[in-house]
Amino acid sequence: MTSLDNSSSAPADSAVAPAVPDFQAAPAPAGETANKIALPILAMLSVCHLLNDMIQSLLPAIYPLLKESFRLDFGQIGLITLTFQVTASLLQPLVGIYTDKRPMPWSLAIGMGFTLSGLLLLSRATTFPVLLLAAALVGSGSSVFHPESSRVARMASGGRHGLAQSLFQVGGNLGSALGPLLAAYIVMPRGQGSVAWFAFAALAAMLILSRIGLWYRDQIPAQRKAGAKAAGAPPLPRRTIVATMTVLGLLIFSKYFYMASLSSYYTFYLMHKFGVSAQSAQVHLFVFLGAVALGTLAGGPIGDRIGRRYVIWFSILGVLPFTLLLPHADLAWTTVLTVIIGLILSSAFSAILVYAQELVPGRTGVIAGLFFGFAFGMGGLGAAALGQLADHIGIEAVYRLCAYLPAIGLLAWFLPKLEKRPKTA
Repeated sequence: MTSLDNSSSAPADSAVAPAVPDFQAAPAPAGETANKIALPILAMLSVCHLLNDMIQSLLPAIYPLLKESFRLDFGQIGLITLTFQVTASLLQPLVGIYTDKRPMPWSLAIGMGFTLSGLLLLSRATTFPVLLLAAALVGSGSSVFHPESSRVARMASGGRHGLAQSLFQVGGNLGSALGPLLAAYIVMPRGQGSVAWFAFAALAAMLILSRIGLWYRDQIPAQRKAGAKAAGAPPLPRRTIVATMTVLGLLIFSKYFYMASLSSYYTFYLMHKFGVSAQSAQVHLFVFLGAVALGTLAGGPIGDRIGRRYVIWFSILGVLPFTLLLPHADLAWTTVLTVIIGLILSSAFSAILVYAQELVPGRTGVIAGLFFGFAFGMGGLGAAALGQLADHIGIEAVYRLCAYLPAIGLLAWFLPKLEKRPKTA
């Protein structure tokens, strides 16, 4: 796989979307393409992403426990998720803006310290406001970790940006999948206090991130030169950039509102509709999140080869038939359909992120912070809104409504072709 190919588009490509202007992406900075991919750094980033998101996923995974212990309704559960997601989403773009100008190699380890504090507070919380504070601390740690880790992944990519982002992202997806499973077999049987055991994972992540910080520090001079070259490349028209970013934002909205219906309320849906136990529902959630991890791993490399626009098209719109079938399926088919949905829908984010970074070259941190933050914000708003809606119309009705969200993927038609299809043998 290679970075952007400057060969001309195939005739079939122009026939698919003749009305869309064909813009050429700015070339990748020499500092990125000339170096070999730094696989050890990407592996360490992926492991830290696994540990970070495993910790974060404990919060929604123990919602059934918290709902019973604190006598919460769906609206309050949605408010916990909203607090976590909004804290992360509001801070991430600010972190990206600041670190684009003043790189902070040690920010990754410091951010994980916030996550550790929130984790310990969650294990000892006795009131609903303290739960919200714990969620805010975990969100603050996420606001530093995600944009900075995404920046380091791009630095270590050697020009294979989609592959690097997928390797980074898959760690987070695996962590998100492990969280509910560990919650089902460790936290649920032993109670809220056992959440503190996961502090060891946060401490391990802080140690690894400190090592990554050393590598990051050594790359700063070369990256400043590469960033200056990228910023000096001829930009696309401002109107095109604004319109494209708007379309990408709507696609993120579609993806993460629908994902919120599964990540936050799938266990309740299974327990309500099929009468399964809380532990069994957690296992089903683990299967879904495992499919999300596999889809994420595939999305980036495929985007490097065939073009990110096509991956975005297929990922958002292609999942629509399966989301429409899901509310009408029995338990066995529900499991099958959620696996398919997870595989297809999860391939979008790496492609969207790298596409946006190529749309606005030289602003890696800002774009990463903006898109991670917006994704977290949409997930939080989705969880809060769907929780309130579930209290009024029922959880099954919520799934019937959410089934139509992937139709927004039709807007991918308006994305300009930043990449050329590579020549094939």
